[in-house]
Amino acid sequence: MASSSAGFVAGLTTAALAAIGVLAHQASTHVPHDLGRTHATGSPAPGAPGASKAPRDRRHPETLPTGSGRGERVVYSVDDDRVWLVGAGGEVRRTFRVTPSTVDPLPGTYTVTSRSNQVTGSDGVPIEHVVRFAGREGVAVGFSAAVDGSTAKPDPGERTGGIRESRADGDAMWQFATIGQQVVVVP
Repeated sequence: MASSSAGFVAGLTTAALAAIGVLAHQASTHVPHDLGRTHATGSPAPGAPGASKAPRDRRHPETLPTGSGRGERVVYSVDDDRVWLVGAGGEVRRTFRVTPSTVDPLPGTYTVTSRSNQVTGSDGVPIEHVVRFAGREGVAVGFSAAVDGSTAKPDPGERTGGIRESRADGDAMWQFATIGQQVVVVP
């Protein structure tokens, strides 16, 4: 009898762990749109107020800005409208241009705080693979791709935080930038 009850308890434990895993995954992909919270670290990233601007190689805009952090991270240049997905060893895995939002994140180091697989953007456009990492002036800031593939500039009269990328780049960002992933914003 003792061995059958141990098997029963082990089965219940396995089922409970599987349920927790499913719920955790659902939570990470179905977070409400309005939960973009800022989690900047105490030390400014290169280019932040009080830090020198990260120099750029203007002849090779795809080159990662020097001084943009270490380790695995997303680097976003507000001035260049470019993103780099950087591996743990400092290698650039992918770089691409983006269409900026009307509300830019401040330079600094953040972490991905929430993600949504598909929602409607603040501009009314259906978007996918939303990766939020900052907030500014009450606006959640993050990367996303329009389901129709458009990357039109937002209406300058609207306050939006969606940094738009192509669908292919959005897929790459979605795979790379999970909850807790570091995002470094440089000027």
